[in-house]
Amino acid sequence: MNQHVLKYGIGLLLMLVLLGHAARFYQIPVLGNLDHIAYDTKLSLTMPRTRDDRVVILDIDERSLAEVGRWPWGRERLATLMDKLFDHYGVMLLGIDVVFAEPDTSSGLPMLEGLAAGPLADNEGFRAALDGLRPQLDYDKRFAASLQNRPVLLGYYFSDRGDGLSTGALPDPVLPAGTFRGRNIAFASFNSFGANLPLFQASALGAGHFNPLPDFDGLNRRVPMLVEYKGAYYESLSLAVVRTLLGSPKLVPGYAEGGLFGVSARDYAGLEWLELQSARGTLRLPVDENVAALIPYRGPQGSFAYYSLADVLAGRTPVDALKGRVALLGTTAPGLLDLRATPVGSTYPGVEIHANLIAGMLDGHIKHRPQYVTGFDVVVLLLVGGLLLWALPRMSPMNATLLSAGMLLLLLGMNFAFWQFADFVLPIAASLLLVVGLYALNMSYGYFFESRSKRQFARMFGQYVPPELVEEMSRNPEHYSMEGRNAELTILFSDIRGFTSISEGLEPKQLTQLMNEYLGAMTFVIQDQRGTLDKYIGDAIMAFWGAPVDDPAHAIHGVTAALQMQSRLAELNSHLTARGWPELKIGIGVNTGTVTVGDMGSPVRKAYTVMGDAVNLASRLEGLTKQYGVGILVGDETRRAVKGVVFREVDRVRVKGKDEPVSVYEPLAMEADFDRARLEELKLWNQALRQFRNQEWDQAELTLFNLQRMDPGCVLYGSYAEQIGHYRRSPPGRGWDGVRTFDTK
Repeated sequence: MNQHVLKYGIGLLLMLVLLGHAARFYQIPVLGNLDHIAYDTKLSLTMPRTRDDRVVILDIDERSLAEVGRWPWGRERLATLMDKLFDHYGVMLLGIDVVFAEPDTSSGLPMLEGLAAGPLADNEGFRAALDGLRPQLDYDKRFAASLQNRPVLLGYYFSDRGDGLSTGALPDPVLPAGTFRGRNIAFASFNSFGANLPLFQASALGAGHFNPLPDFDGLNRRVPMLVEYKGAYYESLSLAVVRTLLGSPKLVPGYAEGGLFGVSARDYAGLEWLELQSARGTLRLPVDENVAALIPYRGPQGSFAYYSLADVLAGRTPVDALKGRVALLGTTAPGLLDLRATPVGSTYPGVEIHANLIAGMLDGHIKHRPQYVTGFDVVVLLLVGGLLLWALPRMSPMNATLLSAGMLLLLLGMNFAFWQFADFVLPIAASLLLVVGLYALNMSYGYFFESRSKRQFARMFGQYVPPELVEEMSRNPEHYSMEGRNAELTILFSDIRGFTSISEGLEPKQLTQLMNEYLGAMTFVIQDQRGTLDKYIGDAIMAFWGAPVDDPAHAIHGVTAALQMQSRLAELNSHLTARGWPELKIGIGVNTGTVTVGDMGSPVRKAYTVMGDAVNLASRLEGLTKQYGVGILVGDETRRAVKGVVFREVDRVRVKGKDEPVSVYEPLAMEADFDRARLEELKLWNQALRQFRNQEWDQAELTLFNLQRMDPGCVLYGSYAEQIGHYRRSPPGRGWDGVRTFDTK
């Protein structure tokens, strides 16, 4: 009976966890990924995979760049393009997925005007000639004139900049500030923008933003139809195109008043669609909780006709191909950076995303994922979970298998039917996982009671400590616990130097491969030295020694791991540079002290980790490696606890958060591996350090000069030489204790 109670308890717990995810109290990333996979699969199965001839794409492709020249092209050429598109080809409307943010000075007009205002100010002939040439040489005005009185919509983007700096001029907002007052709607909101020159914005019919709204897996499945900037609301380029085609009707927010599927009216924002009310009727555009529309991909790249701009400019494109069409000007050239990751292609042109949205809006084929699907998912989980919790324990294995399989088929069929026939996007991952989880629990429950102690330890500690330590712990499980306790441990922090610039220079796939290789190599070293891996923090690593298995030699193991990490990194760098990737440099901080160790966190997520002043100091030491130009810094307690390692004292410091100064050291090598030729350099350094602390600036400077001759690349020596220069100008005074204070982490 107790076993059955436990079985029901585990099943109920699984259902409650999934209900918390479905109700969005928290998010389980794997379920989000599974829902995305389900969405992408349904999209792939139901895409029409036909070409829509109403929208064409004018492509700044590689051939155009080779034939016409590198981008940006001169505005006089763009003015010619506008005339040709409307006067010769007769396009219905043009949307431009490019920003014209800077003036075109390629004609030399600013230079000529500078001469006319300066050296040639008295030359009437020159000034008269310039006045005659100005209309031809002012390329921006020529381009602006070509936009006037034509259905041209410009593109621009919003961003979140730290300085809030914006460029260009925005169009008028499609909805004014205060439109949604009193409603809790999660608009995409930004603090800056990059828009077109005011001259162009004033000349064009309108404009729309082309900001995507990628999901957490990086794929573009939706685009915000409205974004908020300083309280006002601005439409997307695709929405602006459709509104223009319909005669620029008023945009009306559509609300579903009251609660639905368990969502209270108080919490339910209710914005489910945007309406375009024109003389042709009402077009309803479904939006989600972020006022974004799901992109109705027609198929892979090429679902709309592409025409090279080189052919358009040269008149090689047939007139019938463009006449009466909506044209979108964009690029597929990789160098112009408008290729996006989507469910239908990893390098999909951003301009074709707009084309899909325009076609989908005109056809009324935008899938709907309203906010109340949260409540729908909760109801399905309650019904399915309640039925299976009650039925599965009472059934034979065969009947339980048939019931679970039937439930899976029912859920899949219902979900697909809503997608195909009602254009509704419903989550399915949580309900599928609930069925599979309850079935697996019911079928394999007895197995979980076998070898319970060993499996428990593998589950609790396997992600933190090496397998051999887990095996050692499982022999005497009563001696180990994840409960909090105080213990003297050694803590290590490491961090990659300049990681931001490295990551910006690599493709996502390359960066992922690099990080996997780096973290794998460093983790192997840590675990080889009996270390416990605490966590990865981006590119940083946190580890400790002495728990959960007691280790009297935790300090030497921690320092040895740090030295081996630097050595292993040198080997890894040779492989990285062979691939053309940048070398990695890391800083490592190691400290020993009494800390609290145990399983800490929240009911949602916990981790076996450490806390305390010694942990904070280890982190500070890692940061100080940048200041001194060394690879490893250890604290005084670690230095005293370690034998058999050659150390160099680096400084006495007072770090942020601690009043008492600490001495910090750099481990140079194991004594058996230390180059004896460096002993003289080490003695000379200790002499320089004594002279520095005694304020014997001249002697210290001379000693440092000799040290720099012995090791010209040592940043530490240069750092102290700079400090001497500073103290010559601003003497520290007689009471100076030789301590350097750092006020930042």
